[in-house]
Amino acid sequence: MITSRDSGRWIIPKGWPIRGLDGAGTAAQEAWEEAGVKPVTSKTKPLGLYHYTKKLDNGLPAPVEATVYLIEVDYLEDDFPEKSQRKRSWMSPKQAAALVDEPELRELLLDF
Repeated sequence: MITSRDSGRWIIPKGWPIRGLDGAGTAAQEAWEEAGVKPVTSKTKPLGLYHYTKKLDNGLPAPVEATVYLIEVDYLEDDFPEKSQRKRSWMSPKQAAALVDEPELRELLLDF
């Protein structure tokens, strides 16, 4: 789990689609940038999805549907692009579910 840059709440790595990458590839790239994850493999079939409201840079809310992919982690790098902007922590899915704000993400974590 990582913290968001703006509010510091606990989330999973996520981001906007990246040109040239499929959903699993985008998930792996975001996990690297936001948490220093070096993946062994990424599942190409999504685990599920959840909805949340993102506050844009201009302050307006935007509804977002986030697709969640499983990534088997080889190791975590100590130095990664957003290291100074986030905290990260390994925890059980049950512990993570207790910390997230989004009900659908909570359910995905509990079902995992």
